[in-house]
Amino acid sequence: MNIAAVAETNTAHSPAVTAAIADSTSQNGVAAAAVKPQAPVKSARPPVLKPFCLKVLPPLFGLFFLVVVWEIISAKNSGIPSPFMTWKAAVELFADPFYNNGPNDQGIGWNLLASLKRVGLGFGMAALVGIPLGFMIGRFSFISGMFNPIISLLKPVSPLAWLPIGLLVFKAADPAAIWAIFICSIWPMIINTAVGVQRVPQDYMNVARVLNLSEWKIITKILFPSVLPYMLTGVRLAIGTAWLVIVAAEMLTGGVGIGFWVWDEWNNLNVPHIIIAIVVIGVVGLILEQILVGLARAFTYEDVKS
Repeated sequence: MNIAAVAETNTAHSPAVTAAIADSTSQNGVAAAAVKPQAPVKSARPPVLKPFCLKVLPPLFGLFFLVVVWEIISAKNSGIPSPFMTWKAAVELFADPFYNNGPNDQGIGWNLLASLKRVGLGFGMAALVGIPLGFMIGRFSFISGMFNPIISLLKPVSPLAWLPIGLLVFKAADPAAIWAIFICSIWPMIINTAVGVQRVPQDYMNVARVLNLSEWKIITKILFPSVLPYMLTGVRLAIGTAWLVIVAAEMLTGGVGIGFWVWDEWNNLNVPHIIIAIVVIGVVGLILEQILVGLARAFTYEDVKS
């Protein structure tokens, strides 16, 4: 017998057998794949804690760093109260913030409200004058050329330099302080409104000219919606300036107000109350600005950054 022939016969397969083997192998592979455990599906939801931590933790660390530096300075300087001493004074102070023992002895709450009232009056008058004037400066080149030198001359003047003029004209402390707020907070509103008008696309104005729109309709239908984000930015800058001015003005004019309260506490050498007033002034200014930032976000297509 030919051994090679037998071996060849045993190892050789017909095409049908080969196909059956391939089909069996394929089915076994499919079965193996079917029984193979699948990896767990991960949730597509983004982590919530990470953005929250990135937003909250940095300010907390900043405040902690400030308190540590404050504690170190107070330990080396006996004239500066420690954070704990200031906290105790704040608890006592805010236990009755609206006491009233006469015109020269009122709680911090009444002084804060008096300052906010002056800021509201001065800031409101500045908005009533500054925003329409900004529209005219941005709209008409002749008016722009007429007012630009005046704005460039008066804008850098210190707020306290305007206070004696107010005292001379109005003969009273309250109107003088309101005047100082008015004259110092009007410039950001004028400038930002004028810039917004000048940046309105020329195509809008060409369409208005083709449609023969009146000047009033151009202002209300085209300019005002386009200029509103710029105008609100000017308002936001102006409120910060107004709050800054009132504290300095009240220190000089006296009466009821947070600036006068700070100066009165200095005369009494009550340093913890001065530090508390600084914090209160900063918090109120931050709240006013954040209110206007939220208002600006509601009327602009772009994100308004604080």
